[in-house]
Amino acid sequence: MNFVFTPAPAVTVPVLGGDRVFPVHRIYCVGRNYAEHAQEMGHSGREPPFFFMKPADAVVVCLPGQTTPLPFPSLTRNLHHEVELVVAIGTGGQNIAVDVALQHVFGYAVGLDMTRRDLQNDMKSQGRPWCIGKGFDHAAPIGCITPAAAVPAIHTAAIDLNVNGDARQHGQISQLIWNVAETIAQLSAARQLQPGDLIFTGTPAGVGPVKPGDVLQASVTGLSPIACRVV
Repeated sequence: MNFVFTPAPAVTVPVLGGDRVFPVHRIYCVGRNYAEHAQEMGHSGREPPFFFMKPADAVVVCLPGQTTPLPFPSLTRNLHHEVELVVAIGTGGQNIAVDVALQHVFGYAVGLDMTRRDLQNDMKSQGRPWCIGKGFDHAAPIGCITPAAAVPAIHTAAIDLNVNGDARQHGQISQLIWNVAETIAQLSAARQLQPGDLIFTGTPAGVGPVKPGDVLQASVTGLSPIACRVV
């Protein structure tokens, strides 16, 4: 095959406990999937889930025991953190039933849905798509993926984020408005999920701004934690 230019290498995330890597296909994100976060963003109730996307190459791999540099993006003065449980899809499908949805999960990871909040809010006010606020370079830091069988208690795990040692976000995965299985079912009704898809499942309350020099530490019980320094 004669490519016009050399294709970019595949985007991959390490799998914990060996030398395997998970090739990323697409990144889906669930909006307002914790009640208290929905309320802090001016909404309430169990509304139908909605989804947005980030490019696969927005991934920033955060290895265990390291503080990974996270570039402050252009165009924004209000970069926000959103800690999330990330679901790694191992088996694709469409119109997946809730009761079998977890069989499609390869594993889980800790992720950050970084957001240019000022750009997002500006687009919202104009009724325009707000992918510019979510889908920029380095917008999806993620830790190593832990196979699902190794974390059977993931659905009752705690989820936390500290900035410079101060607690910013805390919640429980059990507080998801739409749980992992329901989210997979809803998303697969709209499009065919593929092996390699990542789903950022939503963030608890407490989102807020970060600036260069800040250190973000994110964790979900049972998974490899991540640390980033905004540069």
